[in-house]
Amino acid sequence: MSRSTVPVRERAFHAWLARHLPSGRAGLLPLGDDAAALRVPRGSVAVLTTDALVEGTHFLPESLPAQIGAAAVAVSLSDLAAKGARPAAVLLAVIVPSGTPVGWVQALVDGAERLARQFDAALVGGDTKPGPVRTVVSSALGWGTPGRLAPRTKARAGDLLVTTGVVGRGGLASMGLVGRSPSRPRVLAALLDIRPRVREGRVLVRWAHAMLDTSDGLAEATRLLASASRVRIVVDESRLPLPPELLRVPRSSGRRRTVTFFGGDYELIATLRPTDLSKACAAVRSVGGALTPIGRVERGRGAWIHGASGLEPMPAPGWRPFDPPTRAVP
Repeated sequence: MSRSTVPVRERAFHAWLARHLPSGRAGLLPLGDDAAALRVPRGSVAVLTTDALVEGTHFLPESLPAQIGAAAVAVSLSDLAAKGARPAAVLLAVIVPSGTPVGWVQALVDGAERLARQFDAALVGGDTKPGPVRTVVSSALGWGTPGRLAPRTKARAGDLLVTTGVVGRGGLASMGLVGRSPSRPRVLAALLDIRPRVREGRVLVRWAHAMLDTSDGLAEATRLLASASRVRIVVDESRLPLPPELLRVPRSSGRRRTVTFFGGDYELIATLRPTDLSKACAAVRSVGGALTPIGRVERGRGAWIHGASGLEPMPAPGWRPFDPPTRAVP
C-alpha cells in the first residue's frame, strides 16, 4: 500500500482517521469528538493503563511504523492481561517532528489497529502533536471482574510461582543489536515483537493470587512482586522455560543468565496454590498458551534464585529505560 510523503497536518489526519477506522465507531460518541464513551458491562470494573514508546529508547529511527504502532498497543494490553481484564478500547497519542510524512503516521495507526483488533479492542481516539522526538503514547481500557484482579500485593507464602511462555525473548532481541547493523529488518522487528498474554491472563486470573507482566524482565518482576507482597520469592533457574536459541548459550559463561533476565519478555508471572496448578495449566493450554512452575513463595523478604551455585540474590535486570537500545546487552 503506497503512503503519502506529504507532511502530516492534524485536521487532515483526523479526517483520514474518521474515514479509515471503523472500530472507532464502537463507542457512544463519534470518532473525533472531545472524548470517547463506552458502556460498562454489568458486573465489571474498568481497568486502565498507559504506556509510551520513545524513539531511541524503545525503537530505532529505522523501525517500521506499523511495527511501532502494534508494539505500542501490545505493551498496554499486556498490562490489562496482568489483571485478567478483557480489552475494550485503546487511545493513541502520536508525537512526531514537524515535517513527518503523513504516510508514516498512517502506517503506525494501521499497525496499532490490527493489533487491537486481534484482541477485540477498538481504537477509539487519541491525539497528534508536534515534538522533537517520535513518541507514541497508548492508553488502554479493559473490563475486569471485581475480586479477580490479582493485585501484586496478594502473593502468599506457600504459593507456587508460574510463568507463561518463555523467558529471555527480550534479551535475545536486544542481543541481536550487538555487533550487527541495527538497520537489519529482522533485528528491528524482534525488538518490537510483543505478544500480550491477554487470553492467558483472562483464564489464569481465576486462580492467581497475584499477577504481573514481565515487561522489565523476570528478575525485576519477581523483585517487585516480593516487595509488594512482603514475601520471599525463590526462582529455580533449572526450571525456567528458555527459547532454543538461549539454551544453546553455555550456562557456564554467565551470558545465558544475563540474556535470560535482561527484560522485555512481556510474559505473565503469577502465584497460586499448588493444588490449583493442574487446573491453571489446563486452562492456559485451552487458549493456546503454556504455563510453567518456576519457583515458590515463602515467608521472608526479597527475590532469590536457586542456580548451580546454590541460593543467591536475584540478579539485576539488564534493561535500563534511560540507556539507548544499541547498548542493551553487554
